[in-house]
Amino acid sequence: MSKPQIQWYPGHIAKAEKQLTKNLEKVDLVIEVRDARIPKATSHPHLERWIQGKKHLLVINRMDMISTRAQMLWKEWFKAQGKSPIWCNAKDGEGVKLLHEAAIRAGIDINKRRTSRGMLHRPIRALTLGFPNVGKSALINRLVRKKVVDSARRAGVTRSLRWVRMGQKLDLLDAPGVLPPRLDDQEAALRLAICDDIGQGGYDVESVAIAFLKILCNLSNLSDSGLNMKVLEKRYGMTLGEEKMGTNQWLKAVAKLHTSGEEPRMAQRILDDYRKNFLGKISLELP
Repeated sequence: MSKPQIQWYPGHIAKAEKQLTKNLEKVDLVIEVRDARIPKATSHPHLERWIQGKKHLLVINRMDMISTRAQMLWKEWFKAQGKSPIWCNAKDGEGVKLLHEAAIRAGIDINKRRTSRGMLHRPIRALTLGFPNVGKSALINRLVRKKVVDSARRAGVTRSLRWVRMGQKLDLLDAPGVLPPRLDDQEAALRLAICDDIGQGGYDVESVAIAFLKILCNLSNLSDSGLNMKVLEKRYGMTLGEEKMGTNQWLKAVAKLHTSGEEPRMAQRILDDYRKNFLGKISLELP
């Protein structure tokens, strides 16, 4: 089976990007959220244009889904790039306090600049920005300490821009996940699909699952990835990566064992298992 072609740019994202462009001039601070499993693939190509002249905080969410070793390697890599991301797990709130403190500090600096220009202090306006389903809405709910925006582990839940008041010092703009109109980097698009950071309407599940299995075979020699092949063998009852059996044949075999031979259903199950951390803390990208 050839490598899957992935394109997804639904109407609500196109509409939201237009709204986002209009609102950017009102924003003082951009909080960019990426997925810890794929920090490079979840870096938006238009970001530099959007944050021009604004304070920028980089948040790496889902830190619970990668190994401590992989996180350390990424921290070293970002430091070499002159960046200090805030690592978070919006699901249980880890790292959210650090983000809150960083946003308040950024606000103090912004208001100092306003004062120097003869302008009054006001609440800082921050935009949460990132690809679909990287955890922006869950992060906002954690920051505000109550459910103020809808949040779910699937792409496309947030469909319009909404301001959320966070105390007297910060207003947050929750924006839908934004994608480039064309996904030119298909390797990155594949990782977005595997991690459920792109809508399922943009790809064939079976093709993506087979591509994912091939990635796992390639990662099996990289201990820093967090992959343990024995976890897969125990879960599915078969060893992945043996020379005599390719990934297509392996999917057929495990489908016979678990889904009465229904390969599409087995493919969906494998992707869901990864997304729920049942296969272990596996990084699909390493620096």
